[in-house]
Amino acid sequence: MARIALAEPPYEPSIAAELARIMPPGVPPLALFRTMARSPRVFAKMFAGGLLDKGPLSLRHREIVIDRTTARLGCEYEWGVHVAFFAERAGFSAEQVSSTAVGTADAACWAPDEQALLALVDDLVDQRAISEATWSRLAAHFDDAQLLEAISLVGYYHTISFLCVGLELPPESYAARFPATQS
Repeated sequence: MARIALAEPPYEPSIAAELARIMPPGVPPLALFRTMARSPRVFAKMFAGGLLDKGPLSLRHREIVIDRTTARLGCEYEWGVHVAFFAERAGFSAEQVSSTAVGTADAACWAPDEQALLALVDDLVDQRAISEATWSRLAAHFDDAQLLEAISLVGYYHTISFLCVGLELPPESYAARFPATQS
């Protein structure tokens, strides 16, 4: 059970509109969104800062960064939701899905540009900095707007991970679960 009770319908009109916009038809609002709806201010700020719209990174690159960030921060809730909603659309193999959680940044299942994104996440999570070697790898594949987007995604999903873990949100019924070897 989550630490803060989930908001129940009817939601405030602005929250109801945002939930209708973000959720696929027939899928109930995520526990995370329903929890955040308990604070309309935080809810609005969270959605205002979201990065799930079309940005300079491809869907595949975006999801690599999000999945790796949430996995590295132990946030099975958000990792599982993203895997359930986006892994197939991003073209991830089962090996790649698992690798986002338990693989190394240089795992052979990833292309060099994808390995650079994984290294970015690992550097930021482990060192709170980006090594020169990682930056060089990134700069060989991504332009400035893409680099800023990738770093912002790590930061945004760091916050989302802290919310989910701190609130002890239970996994969504349809969400993927961490591979058995996840620590």
